[in-house]
Amino acid sequence: MESIQEIQEEIVDDFALFEDWMGKYNHLIDLGKDLPEIDDAYKTDDHLIKGCQSRVWLHADMKGEKIHFSADSDAIITKGIISLLIRPLNHRSPDEILNADMGFVDEIGLKEHLSPTRANGLVSMIKQMKTYALAFKAKSL
Repeated sequence: MESIQEIQEEIVDDFALFEDWMGKYNHLIDLGKDLPEIDDAYKTDDHLIKGCQSRVWLHADMKGEKIHFSADSDAIITKGIISLLIRPLNHRSPDEILNADMGFVDEIGLKEHLSPTRANGLVSMIKQMKTYALAFKAKSL
């Protein structure tokens, strides 16, 4: 399995293929379309990420030593963003997730090309994924 860093480098390379942000937004939309469906049982207020302009549901499940994420959003760009964040962190241990720097977000210029509310939502998504990791780590101690 590739490391979190290797996947982040792949994402940076993928985004470098696009000359402008219209192409990058279209890529995000495509990523959102490929996001595996979250079970409707998790489309509840308990799974909504606070601080997002759009509705974003995130669920995490511990299987063995690894955390598995599923998500959905009512906004196609946001669905692409959460898909992008899940890619390097899915099927990882809590420690791997907690130690991930997620530097690719800045490297591809995502935050600066989102509206302030979407950029805040992006930070909230990362924070929620790390919160799940922390909770699973605490449970296993």
